[in-house]
Amino acid sequence: MKPLEPFDSNMQLLQKVMDLRSTKQRIIATNIANAETPGYARKVFEFETQLQQALAANPGKLETTHSRHIPFSPSTIHSVSGNVHEIKGTEVIGDENGVSVDMEMIDLSENQLLYETAAQLLKKKFALLKYMVSEGK
Repeated sequence: MKPLEPFDSNMQLLQKVMDLRSTKQRIIATNIANAETPGYARKVFEFETQLQQALAANPGKLETTHSRHIPFSPSTIHSVSGNVHEIKGTEVIGDENGVSVDMEMIDLSENQLLYETAAQLLKKKFALLKYMVSEGK
């Protein structure tokens, strides 16, 4: 085992989470920008399930034996990309736009808090790494 391996995997996970949260923020901002566009379908970016599957994946459990086989789930966190789904509004207000600005703002603030949490954790990891490299000085 490499001495910095636990830091590397955690840092890579935090980086991936921040990238995915950034993508989610862009999708939410697009929804807010199109809140009054007639016929606009709300978009939702989902990645949490894929990320959990990648973290829980057991490399020896399900294996593809041919390069053209389709994997059952992402095998590494690097392969998690998330999915964008369109959701037609059930509460149509005449213009067939299903975006609720209030709900989008709630999603935006939740996503921002989770992004900032990941950023703070990554900052702590770097501070710990710096402390180790400087031999505790």
